[in-house]
Amino acid sequence: MGRKPTISRDGLLTIAEDIVNSEGPQALTIDALAKAAGISKGGVQYSFASKDELIKGLIDRWNNQFDALVVDIEKSGPIEFVRSYIAAMRSSQGALDAKLAGLMIAYLQNPNNRVETADWYRSILRKFGNSQEARAARTAFLAVEGLMLMRITGVDDTEEWNALLDDVEASMEPV
Repeated sequence: MGRKPTISRDGLLTIAEDIVNSEGPQALTIDALAKAAGISKGGVQYSFASKDELIKGLIDRWNNQFDALVVDIEKSGPIEFVRSYIAAMRSSQGALDAKLAGLMIAYLQNPNNRVETADWYRSILRKFGNSQEARAARTAFLAVEGLMLMRITGVDDTEEWNALLDDVEASMEPV
């Protein structure tokens, strides 16, 4: 008798990302993930009790990867924080694909996830301070977040996206 396949939570998230990237967010179900992983639905539900938990796992994974690319605002200052935020946006363009927009929308349907997201934004905005430099950096940060929303809705192409990020970066240069 052969050994039953085992898979880790991280392995399931990798397979879930593949499903989203190849078939879109609507294709991600517990059943589809179980089939792709070669395990039972119960095996998936051992790691993720619901689709909501699975989506949260994907978003948390993406956030952790993204956050690792961004400098600490309190150590580096607001301008360097926003510059690193823009650099992280540029380097993770695949993660901003419109297919993941559906996951983000589903993620924000959960009131707990909205509170967690709002708390993260409040925390970042509090750390900017009120100097002239901090206000410029805060405005640039908000512009980048607006650009991300535009990207999620498919309003750009890569060339336009990079040009707009260049504009935001230039807005932080001393006049």
